[in-house]
Formats: sequence, structure tokens, C-alpha cells
Amino acid sequence: MSVRNLKALFRPQSVTVIGATTEPKAAGSVVMRNLLQADFAGPIMPVTADHNSVGGVLAYPDVASLPQAPDLALICTPAATIPGIIHALGEKGARAACIMTPALHHFHTEDGRTQLDAAREAAKTYGIRLLGPNSMGMLVPGINLNASIAPENALPGKIAFVSQSGALCTTVLDWACAKGIGFSHFIHLGDSCDVGFGDVLDYLGSDPHTRAILLYMETIDQRRNFMSAARAAARNKPLLVIKAGRSADGALAASSHTGALAGSDLVFDAAIRRAGMLRVQDIEEIFGAVETLARSRPMKGQRLAVLTNGGGIGVIAADDLADGGGELADLPLDVLEKLESFLPPNWSRGNPIDIVGDADGARYAKTLQALLDCKCIDAVLVMYAPNAISDPAEVAEAVIKVFKDKPRANIMTCWAGNAMVAKARKLFSDAGVPTFETPRAAVQGYLHLLQYRRNQELLMETPASAAVDFIADTAQARRIVGAALGRGDSMLTEAEAKGVLAAYGIPIVETRIAHNPAEASRIAKELGGEVALKILSADIVHKSDVGGVVLNLDGPFEVEKAAHAMLERVRSIFPDARIEGFTVQRMVVRKPGTLELIVGVATDPIFGPVILFGQGGVAVEVIGDRAVALPPLNLNLAAELVKRTRVSRLLKGYRGRPPANVDALHATLIKVSQLIIDIPEIAELDINPLRCGAEGVLALDAAIKVAPAKPAEERLAIRPYPAELEEVFVMTDGRPVTLRPIRPEDEPNHHVLVSKLTPEDIRFRFFGLVHELPHTEMARLTQIDYDREMAFIGELSNGDGTHETLGVVRTVTDPDNEAAEFAVVVRSDLKGSGLGKRLLVKMIEYCRSRGTGKIVGQVLRDNTRMLKFIEHLGFKQVKIVDGDIVEVEYDLATPMVTAPEPPEAA
Repeated sequence: MSVRNLKALFRPQSVTVIGATTEPKAAGSVVMRNLLQADFAGPIMPVTADHNSVGGVLAYPDVASLPQAPDLALICTPAATIPGIIHALGEKGARAACIMTPALHHFHTEDGRTQLDAAREAAKTYGIRLLGPNSMGMLVPGINLNASIAPENALPGKIAFVSQSGALCTTVLDWACAKGIGFSHFIHLGDSCDVGFGDVLDYLGSDPHTRAILLYMETIDQRRNFMSAARAAARNKPLLVIKAGRSADGALAASSHTGALAGSDLVFDAAIRRAGMLRVQDIEEIFGAVETLARSRPMKGQRLAVLTNGGGIGVIAADDLADGGGELADLPLDVLEKLESFLPPNWSRGNPIDIVGDADGARYAKTLQALLDCKCIDAVLVMYAPNAISDPAEVAEAVIKVFKDKPRANIMTCWAGNAMVAKARKLFSDAGVPTFETPRAAVQGYLHLLQYRRNQELLMETPASAAVDFIADTAQARRIVGAALGRGDSMLTEAEAKGVLAAYGIPIVETRIAHNPAEASRIAKELGGEVALKILSADIVHKSDVGGVVLNLDGPFEVEKAAHAMLERVRSIFPDARIEGFTVQRMVVRKPGTLELIVGVATDPIFGPVILFGQGGVAVEVIGDRAVALPPLNLNLAAELVKRTRVSRLLKGYRGRPPANVDALHATLIKVSQLIIDIPEIAELDINPLRCGAEGVLALDAAIKVAPAKPAEERLAIRPYPAELEEVFVMTDGRPVTLRPIRPEDEPNHHVLVSKLTPEDIRFRFFGLVHELPHTEMARLTQIDYDREMAFIGELSNGDGTHETLGVVRTVTDPDNEAAEFAVVVRSDLKGSGLGKRLLVKMIEYCRSRGTGKIVGQVLRDNTRMLKFIEHLGFKQVKIVDGDIVEVEYDLATPMVTAPEPPEAA
């Protein structure tokens, strides 16, 4: 992923059209016409050997004849010519090209390569960025650029639209023009041989001309790059996604319940949620969502009040809200009494608040003010049905006045109708008030706000407490998996699967192996009481489907008899199965309120390993109550995964049954997450059922599918915590400090660290006086993407089991890995401890190991101690910014400086 030369692609100063022609319907003619009609200010240089001019513009016979190197080349020539054209563009000094020609992968060069591979290799040689092939181009209305074959131009605006489908591009463009919706960028990726979603998100995420980003996706590659770019962009502006292919068949050949349940669309939903984006289902909905997200305030709760002059539209809104999982606010007694004091006798006395059809602006404003003053209401939907008594524009103006007086309030409007309310809608639009044409659209906009808030919380969340404290026996788990792979098996036996779970601290039922019915009988006698007997075969995953499970067997005789019958039954149903014997385990008494759950892992072809949770048992596929999340998990993410299922309500207890131990359940999910991070050979995992009750969890059955790990593959869509970077450093006072990457749960101690900095140190670090950082900002500092950022903290462990953060160094690296911007701070009372130097040296070593080009930073000129400290390490001052800020730089190609110790500043 890279943003290198993307400015030349999306904001070019000059454009050449290669394959320009006068044939009216040819791509080279259409794109020339669009460029000229849009009044692009820079040079437009057609290249063709067939014409002296195209569209009245002087043409050039080839790329070499161009009077200057173009920023952007639009290529409309046959596939066989394109690699040579890319080479000529590179020689000329071009930096970006859009290939409009389709199907380059179907044509081959003389040496057997596809024309696509040849073009890509030529572009890589010269650093040229390629959009396409098979791209209809791009439109950037802000610079009057229509470098496309689109049938109409785009209006200017603040929304970027990026699509993999050319047909959808033209549809959206036509729809948006009719609605008066404008764009900052309108981009068709085509086949994405180079520039993909990740690159474009990195560019648009920091583009000041773009307020929101809309994506139409069919598939992605480079999962980790996409997730990193999406998470970074979603911190800055709303990202909305339409994803095609919701009805994909999923994993039909899966070896586990989890593999069968975790279909690709469910996984995509999980990825979108984890990246802080919002998914919508159609074109109209996506622009409605933009309207809401761009103009509404951030939501703090989900209690909605509906204010209306017509009971009918209010009831419709309430029904749509209930269908979407929303919540009407309960009006407290003091609010009801206040409304009663000035509303007419026939008002609704409940929510929706029907203030009667003749309501004028004053009545609307007074009611709205009362609702906004209530702390039990998080948002108000104001609705109006036209009538012959009140003036819709006058009512709108009254609502707008309240909106301006309450800048922190969330107000949405729905003026139902058409011509009679057109003026009112325009008033709302001009005032920046979210407005919708129908109750359903308004409620949908509100629900978008709720879902977007939840997704942003996942992106910026901080766990409520430290991560689950357990020590895994990773070596034992690896031995079990290695033994299975060594004998050529892809499925672990039940006993082996449970052994892997036990190595990660997941409670299991003791399971013993019997090789024949007589041995099963002997084991049953040793265990005592009732037992469960199961067939043992690597070829049979779902044992109950073939009669391979018998429960509640009492005594050795019953066990031996059941074992013989099971062998006969299984062999008749599955004659080719390799049967190794049986497993015998003591029956576990199911206590009242205990639930059977499923926890599993599947490997998605796009996003890699995913974790599934839901209601378990033999009917798990039929019930279909499940949710999916991307690892790694922490406590909050595990809790959120559980909450997205219906069975989560039962876990709270019901009808006298005690609540389940959800802490133990969350811990199990985190342990499974760590297991699949540590053991890349695990392709699928099933714990079904996982019994969960007040006393905790117990894995009754387990299945694990394994496969040789692919070397150097980035399996996970999100890079997990890099534990290998931890080390111990001894400060000058003799106290040992753990240096490690920062984690989300470090936020509370980070607040304490800032509170222990002197005002001068705070000014030096934050370039101003900061009394405290809000949660949103501190979450940005502690919840980092290890692919893009790194922060090492110095942590001191106290004798009472508590921990203190003593200092931190962080870098944020650009997508091209050319430069990392650093910052470092150590608690003010620890100057001279050596901690600041070790933290910064550790970061220099880390950045050098990643191949980063340089480390850069900014230091206040009067922070002479810091300047002396970093110069001692090899940093050089490169320039002065704004008179009082020094920009410094460390070239990572140079060896580390080992000069005499300076006074420590960090």
C-alpha cells in the first residue's frame, strides 16, 4: 500500500490522452470531450498518430513527442500496446496512469507473460501508479477534472465515491446529479492491478476536500492493508460501504459447524464493524446516511423522542424504530407535567409526542425545547404533516432557531409531503439540519447514527480492565498439532482437541480413549457413574449425525453393549471411515439455567481467521444464532461479540434461573483468540457445546482442523499485540522496568502519566497547556494499529500488583514506510533515569528493522534540553517551522551514535 504519486493521479496538473481519436463513440474520443467540456485548467495533450488534432487540441504522434512530462496519462489503446506505452511514459517522467482498456490479463507477450503483468512490471520500474485496467476513469470536480468516459459530469461537493463497478458508477452519477449531490472525487478502480481500496482510503482519509467516503465493494485483497487504511481513515471522517454478494453460499465444504456458519458476508460485516465503518444496502440509503452522519452530532445514547403534529406519521416512525431495534425514550413525570402546562388537552401524553395538527412554530419550539432539556432523551425526530392551518416554513424556521440555540443537541426532521413542504426542506438543508422525506428514511438515518456510534466505539474502545491473565502452555499445544500433522491427519482427535484447549486454560471434561468396547467398559468402571460414549474417528466430525454419540450410560455392561452397537451402526452408515476406537467421559450434570453455546474459528478466504460465537447444540445450524468477530479480541470486543446474539439475553438469567458467568465466557473467547494467533496451523475449531452457567464454562466437545502454516503469510486482518518486542530495562536507580508495546487497557495509567507531568513538560510534549486529555484522544494514543503505528511504554510493577506507566515513545509511519514521526515523554520526576534514552533507542531499532527510511519530529526551540538529547543520538535539525518549532530528522541508514551521555530530556 502506498500514497506515492497519488496526488499526480487524483489532482494532476497536466493530462495526456493516449489513443485519442475523433471517432465519436471511442473511449479516446469520449475522454477527450469530457476533459475539454469540464474546463480542466492544465495542459491536455492528446497522443495519436492518426490525427493532427483532436477536439481542436494539437495532437502528438507518440509519448516521446510530448512537450512536457504529464502528471496523468489516460490510456485507451489495445492491450498489446500498453506495456510499451507505460515504458515510454516512465522515460518521459510521468507519475500516474489510468488504463481504460479492459481484459489485459487475457492477452500475452511473446515471452509468455500477460500484458497485465508486463504493464505492472514496467510501471514498477519507473514508480508509475496505475488505476485500472478496465477503469472508466475518475472525476475531481473541485479542479474541473473529468478524466473519464462517464456520460455526464459530476457536481462539486465534499463526498468521495470509490467503486469497483463501472455500471454502478454511471448509475450513481446519474442519480446524484438529479438529486443535486456533489463529489470531491468519483473514482472507478476497475481491476485494481495497483491502486486499490487501501491506497485510495489512505489518500482520501487525509484529503481536506473530502468530508465523507463512500465505497462500493465486491471483494478485496491485501486484507491487512485494507483494514489498516480503513481504520485510519475512519478516525478522521465517516466511511460508508455497499458490499455486493450478500447471498454468497459460504463455506459449503466446511469441516465444522463454525466453518458452515461463518459465511463470507457475515465476516465482511464483522470487518466493517471493527474498522469503524458503516454498512448500507443501496444507493439511496448510502446518501441518506451521509446526510445524517455529516450533519448530526455524535450520539451519546439511543433514546429517541418523536415530536409530530400528526399521530399517523408518528406511529409509522415508532413502528420503523421498533423494527430496526431502536428505542423510544420514556418521558419522565416532570417533562409530562411541563408539556401538559402548555399543550392542548388532546395531545398524546406519551412518546410519540403528538401536539395536534394545528400546531404552529411557537408550539413546536416550546415543546422541542422541553424535550431537549430532558436528560432522558438523546435525540429528537421532529415531524410535520402539512395541513390548511399551519405554515410548514414558519414551523421549520422555529425549529431551526432552537437547533441553533442548542448546538450540542441531536435534532432530525421529517417534513412529509412534496410541493407544500419543499421550501421548509430547503430551509433545513441550508441551516445544516438533517432532513428526510419519509418517516422510514428519517428513522433509518437515526439508526445509522446508532450503528455508526457503536462501530466507532469498537474502533476507539478501551477495555474496562486488564487483559485476561493466563499463561498458555503454547509448547504443549504445538506438540499436539505437530503430531497430527506428522501422521498426515487434518483433524485432531477429540482428546487431542481438548488437550489443545486445556493448554490454553479452557476448562474441559476429562476424556479418555478406548481402542475397543472392552477397554471402554473398563474405563467406565474406573470413572464411575454415568458416562458419555463417542466414536473416535478423524474422518467423522459431526459424530451425532452418524449415531456416534450415546449419553447417560450407567455401568460397564451398558457401555460395552453401546460400543458394539455403535461400531455396527457407524460402519453401516460410513463404511470407509477409519475408526480408532471410542472416547469415554463422565457425564456432567446440567444445572438449571446452564446454556449450551458454540465458540469456534473459521478461516475466511479474504479476512483470514475469524471467531464465531452463538447458541450451540446439535441444532446450531438450524437455530442460526451467531455473531462473528475478527481477532485479536480483548475484553470489550469479546463482550460486544456476545451481545450481538439472541442467546446473550438468556445469559443474564430468566424466570428464577441465575445469570451465567459471562466473565468466564469472555475469558474463553480471548483464550481462543490467542490460541489461533499463536498456532497458525489451526484452520478451523469448534467447541460445541460449550456449557455456560453460574459456575463458569466447560467444553464438552471439541474439534480442530489443522493444515501446514504458510510461511511469512499475514494470516490476520489486524496485526495482534507484538509480545516479542517486550524487554526489561533497569533504570539508574536499580528498578526494573518492562518496555513493551502499548495496549488499549493502558488508558487509565496513561491519564495518570499525563497528570504527573509538569506544566513545562506538558507544553513541550503537546505544544500547549493541556490539563487532561478526553477519552477519545487518549483512546487514539492507546488503541493503535501496530501495522501503522508503534508506541513503547515503560511500565513499573509495584509490590501490590498494580502497575505504573513511567514514559512512552511513539511513532506514526506513512503508508510508504518512508518516514515515521516520533514523540517521547517520561514522567517529570524521572529525568536522568535512562528510561527516555532507552525508549527512543528501542524505537530507532524497531523502525530500522521495518526498513523505515527516517524518523522525523518537531521540537519547540526553547526545549533546549530535548534538542541536545536527540542530537546526542544522531538527530539533525533540518529547518525552523513557524518561528518557534524545530524540525528534526534521523536517517535510519546511518549507524547509531554513541557519544558521551547528555542530560536526559525526555
